[in-house]
Amino acid sequence: MISLRYTRNLFLRSFCIVYLFAFISFYVQIPGLYGDNGILPAKSLLENSKHKTLSAKVHYQPTLLWLAPYLGLDVNYALDVLALLGSFLAFTGFISQKFCTIPLFAGLWSLYFSLYQVGQVFVSNNYDEFLLESGFLVLLVAPLLPGRRKGSKVLPSDSISFWLVRWLLFRFLLTCGLLKFISGCPKWWTLSAFNYYFESLPLPTPLSWYFHQIPAWYLKLFGVIANVCEIGIPFLFFVPIRAVRITSFIIQTFLQISIVLTGNYNFTNLLMVTLLLSLLDDQFFYGRRKPFTKWNFIEKVVNILIYGALFLAVVKLYSLKLDGTVIESNIAFTKDQFEYVLKQGLIITIYLGLISLAVTILRALSISLFDIQGSKVFTIITTILYSGIAVLLFFASTVPLASLHTASNSTVHSSVRTVYNRLHKLHAVNQYGLFPKMIGVDGRPEIIFEGSDNVEGPWLEYNFLYKPGNVNHSLPFVAPYSPRLDWQMFWAAYNTYEKQPWILSLAHRLLMGKPEVLALLDRHHSPFNQKPPKYIRGVLYKYKYSSWSQRSQPSWWVRQKVGEYFPAFTKDSPALVEYLKARNLLPTTSKQSVNPIWKQVLDGVRFVTGHLEATLLLWSVFTAGCAIITTSAKK
Repeated sequence: MISLRYTRNLFLRSFCIVYLFAFISFYVQIPGLYGDNGILPAKSLLENSKHKTLSAKVHYQPTLLWLAPYLGLDVNYALDVLALLGSFLAFTGFISQKFCTIPLFAGLWSLYFSLYQVGQVFVSNNYDEFLLESGFLVLLVAPLLPGRRKGSKVLPSDSISFWLVRWLLFRFLLTCGLLKFISGCPKWWTLSAFNYYFESLPLPTPLSWYFHQIPAWYLKLFGVIANVCEIGIPFLFFVPIRAVRITSFIIQTFLQISIVLTGNYNFTNLLMVTLLLSLLDDQFFYGRRKPFTKWNFIEKVVNILIYGALFLAVVKLYSLKLDGTVIESNIAFTKDQFEYVLKQGLIITIYLGLISLAVTILRALSISLFDIQGSKVFTIITTILYSGIAVLLFFASTVPLASLHTASNSTVHSSVRTVYNRLHKLHAVNQYGLFPKMIGVDGRPEIIFEGSDNVEGPWLEYNFLYKPGNVNHSLPFVAPYSPRLDWQMFWAAYNTYEKQPWILSLAHRLLMGKPEVLALLDRHHSPFNQKPPKYIRGVLYKYKYSSWSQRSQPSWWVRQKVGEYFPAFTKDSPALVEYLKARNLLPTTSKQSVNPIWKQVLDGVRFVTGHLEATLLLWSVFTAGCAIITTSAKK
């Protein structure tokens, strides 16, 4: 049997890197987003339950922040402690394999879950939920204690755990792919979505502009490739032929690298590549050439046949034709045909998943009974326990998958739905679906904050660090950092400010010149570094990339003013103050005393980290970890 020990270790340490980036990203933004002077103070969210018992508080809002008073902390400093502790634990797991155990990952999951509970609108995307569900599965992959599994080549429970990881990957990709067609979006159905995709990314990179200029027929092929990678290839994750899975890994990894180059999606792409490691085994990393056998030859032939059949299916379904030097592509199936296949296919997919899990469990039990030396009783009990958990998680995960069509959704038993609801509360099983419809087809809307000392003007613009603003400014590579304010500003432009209280809270903090919030903006290009303006208003623009013929010009964007997003306010405007007061969003000073030792240490850490740009801080910590690993390996 092929060992998974090295693969598991690499998987766990890579996951620690994901956690490290996630926690540091959160820590950097705590004062501006969740502090007393932040946009959405965490204290205001928790105050609703301050008179309840501790158990009632935990039931209402399950977070470790409720323990802050018992530790001599207020909510602000408690947030710092959780984020720093999470960063420390993730760093230790990153630099040393012996720390990658269940207790460490249980701590990491609990800490991030606690922060998520007060994240509010800034954690409303699927990516944080994806990390939490993935982190929950890591508890099944990690060993209980360091060195417990050191001598094992074949680990029965590892195969079950990795199957669950592959099933999560499968659900995530398949759901994202299917929803593009289920939504009925004409841009996805005509394969023209990528004509707008690079321009309408929440946080584009400098390369997005160049990809946007690619000829239309190339961009249509991008749509075909995206559909195949999200809908077709995930089914091959479960083929019991390692060559097929390795090819799937290579294709999906290439897709993730391409996404990183063209869009800033925080830590998600690194998380995806980490989860894709579940498709591999130790033999892939050892690089030893296998002796030629009949089975090896058959495996390679079957791999070629499977991907050849997939290619022919793509040619048929997307009417791929070579016309001179251009490859034409058009969807060859109708919406009715897709509806029929979806209706039948979802149920078949769930049954095939159950069969694959059953085979994996039976094989693991067989290995536990006949091929394991040493403590067979412990191995058998562990395998049975993991099998039970896997079955429970599988059936719970069928609920969001089945909900993609009414026919399959109606087959879900009420008890299974109850299990899903309880696990979903912990975000151990989630519903996914990113960008089901292509937005920004007539230009991406952007909210521009303008300040002035006179209501008649002149109005000067605030600049954000990572989102479009000044048309002459290129946008940086940000990932794996998660700039939550810039990300949410993108989505806010598609709605009115009345439905998003945090927008006016942001405007109020800028009017007051709160340094915690100003730190989240581009201070080097701010016209209000010396003192805040008297008035602030929001203006809506439509942004589009400049054309290829303008590539010699300094402008990356061209924009057109749409109109007023929100009217001019002063910090004492009755309408603004009453609006924020009704939502408990006015800045307040914490009355809770903080242990002076805690305060001195945490203020010192904040002072040091505050002098580094966020992405530089992330990569500095990562580089330090790599240096420690390299130094330790030489000893």
